[in-house]
Amino acid sequence: MKRIVILGAAESGVGAAILAQQQGCEVFVSDMGTIKEHYKAMLDSYGLPWEEGQHTSALILNADEVIKSPGIPETAPMIVALREKGVPVISEIEFAARYTSARMVCITGSNGKTTTTSLIYHILQKAGLNVGLAGNIGHSLALQVATAPHDCYVIELSSFQLDGMYDFRANVAVLLNITPDHLDRYDFCMQNYVDSKMRILRNQQADDTFIYWMQDEYIGHELSKYAVESRVLAFADHPCAGAAGAVDNGVLTLQEPAAFSMPVSEIGITGKHNWRNAMAAAMAALAAGATEEDVRCGLADFPGVEHRLERVCEVEGVRYVNDSKATNVDACYCALDSMTTPVVLIVGGKDKGNDYTQLYPLVREKCRALVYLGADNARLHEAFDALGLPVADTHSMKDCVEACTRLARSGDTVLLSPCCASFDLFRNMEDRGEQFKECARALAKA
Repeated sequence: MKRIVILGAAESGVGAAILAQQQGCEVFVSDMGTIKEHYKAMLDSYGLPWEEGQHTSALILNADEVIKSPGIPETAPMIVALREKGVPVISEIEFAARYTSARMVCITGSNGKTTTTSLIYHILQKAGLNVGLAGNIGHSLALQVATAPHDCYVIELSSFQLDGMYDFRANVAVLLNITPDHLDRYDFCMQNYVDSKMRILRNQQADDTFIYWMQDEYIGHELSKYAVESRVLAFADHPCAGAAGAVDNGVLTLQEPAAFSMPVSEIGITGKHNWRNAMAAAMAALAAGATEEDVRCGLADFPGVEHRLERVCEVEGVRYVNDSKATNVDACYCALDSMTTPVVLIVGGKDKGNDYTQLYPLVREKCRALVYLGADNARLHEAFDALGLPVADTHSMKDCVEACTRLARSGDTVLLSPCCASFDLFRNMEDRGEQFKECARALAKA
């Protein structure tokens, strides 16, 4: 009997454990942190052994294969020990794909992943496909394969998940962009991060499709290094040679994989960056079997994604917008670029080796003030104070929102678009966004 050890007992780990048991494997689950009660109950209901607060070497190093949480870095002592012993370490996505013949529509990129993934899923649902949502959003792919299988899965993939994928094949692969992010996990080497993102191409065949943004700084150059067998479709901001999709005079137009056009004014999400997301989603959905009408309807009534340019409320003429998912500089750039009013910008958190200089022109043009929100805001002071804007230094969401109300004027937008990870003050990106919404809405009730 094959022994499978799961490291990390959250959504992906618990799903992988259930699937491994279903496939007749001996399973053990280990988490260095505290396992949420919901997941403990799931493990117990299947009779799966688990531990928390430690990794017991004797119970892990004897594994035939290890499935690790994407959040565990390669430098973790247990991962180092497993590598030295020659034990294969893979991702939950890699494992789950072994046990399904479903069509895989996969999306990665530094920015726009969740919006594009959700939009493709929305369109394919409208198309009547038996489709599941997995990866960074939705339920674990492994759990769905084990308990609620689908004919097609739309999967948001982070670079960390891609790092643990070897034989996995994306039938439709979307690479939105590559901008500096998570460099602390990649030895502060951009090429390492780029290589990770390009892994989405692995194992694609002639009847598969690869979709990418033509104007990205890295993707086109990197493609020349690979013997790509799949159909390659590029989209661009404006019509140009080689682009199968573009925005032309306010109309989103595709030539492949099927002819399609739609005024951008009719698309439910706004901003230039979302036009790119819409093009990528339309191309992917068409490649996955949706009709032109399915795509048109889906683009029109898509409601957007929580924590991504989410309008929270308006208080005394000031709009509060939650963009907590903007965990890198490029995401913040896109958010700022979409603003049409003066902005009080909230930035800060766990810095990932950010270069803030690309924000300077937009900050000067769009921002009335800056509010720093983090355990340590020294880097933000170094990066932005010289721009000469009013600033506030805060270390809790309550103080942050109070500072914003002092600095904002009627007609302004308070924008939480932090550029940074959330783990210095918050449990996660969602917690940061929820606290922001709670504090903003409390103002409306005061």
